Amino acid sequence: MHFLAALTNAGVSYIQPVSTTAAGQSVCPMLFEPGESFDSVVSEMAARRGMSEKTAGVFTIVAIATYCPAVLTPLLNGRLQA
Repeated sequence: MHFLAALTNAGVSYIQPVSTTAAGQSVCPMLFEPGESFDSVVSEMAARRGMSEKTAGVFTIVAIATYCPAVLTPLLNGRLQA
């Protein structure tokens, strides 16, 4: 699914499609930087994009699912509760 459509479906609004897509594409490389974690990337997205932590978390998950889905399961292991 296209990243922007996935954000819309997840209830995350955006104004600038190009910069929003670029921010989404930046998530995966950030995850592989030394010392970075899912939580640190969420915090950085929240600060950089002016989002709440919750919205930034959804944004980050959608970005990972779109651009680097292989890392989604290890990152979220134990975080999702039924």
